[in-house]
Amino acid sequence: MELIGLIAGNGGFPLTFAREARRRGFRVAAVAHHDETDPALEAEVDSVTWVRVGQLGKLIGVLKAGGVERTVMAGGINKARSLLSLRPDARGAKALARAAVLGDDNILRAVADEIEQEGISVIPSTIFLASLLAPAGPIAGPAPSSEALEDVNRGFELLTALGPHDVGQGVMLESGAVLAIEAVEGTDAMICRGAAFAKGQAVVVKAAKAGQDMRFDVPAVGPQTLAAMSESGAGTLAIETGSSIILDRAAFDQQAAGLGIAVIGVTND
Repeated sequence: MELIGLIAGNGGFPLTFAREARRRGFRVAAVAHHDETDPALEAEVDSVTWVRVGQLGKLIGVLKAGGVERTVMAGGINKARSLLSLRPDARGAKALARAAVLGDDNILRAVADEIEQEGISVIPSTIFLASLLAPAGPIAGPAPSSEALEDVNRGFELLTALGPHDVGQGVMLESGAVLAIEAVEGTDAMICRGAAFAKGQAVVVKAAKAGQDMRFDVPAVGPQTLAAMSESGAGTLAIETGSSIILDRAAFDQQAAGLGIAVIGVTND
């Protein structure tokens, strides 16, 4: 059985990946991040080593020592917290120095390049999870209103324009007004920030950035996204088909119906 590496960030995505990989007969060697990764991951993998954000040398050493030849990067890192607490080791500092601009994609590509220099391939985290990719059309909950669909279209236009600047993957709108754009805080925090301006009919749009490297930072939504929307006065969620994943689908669908949140998949051409 192949031992596949899992570089785990936060959220439910690392656990979902680990379960599916093991279901398919792979062994999983995880490198988890303190203050980010859910400790429940330990029960879902064959081995786990805990590192701090920026300890890239230690991370690579763990994967090499285990004989890992392929690894994925699953789950995000709280960027706002990391910017304040980041203490990179020598290899981590080298990767940061290679990122001309400290945006998500630049940093992650530099990290992936350092890993691949050691003969370990960084592969897409969706390799086993095609079934989680958002389909086109209605997904869960009620049908969105015509006004919400207008905001959806505007949201995708905005994200398409912002993508080349490596600015977030989400936007929150209502009645044509932009309430919040995702930056370093992440999608759920963006939704909570936009709540100050929402009047009960806000729309959240989630999409991959133009030219995004799908090996990492895959757009993801789940029950926690719906909970944040419910608390923030947002009633419609639009996610890009083929590039965004839905975590805990059964619970997600049930929660969307219970909260009355319309969820649709949109092809962003």
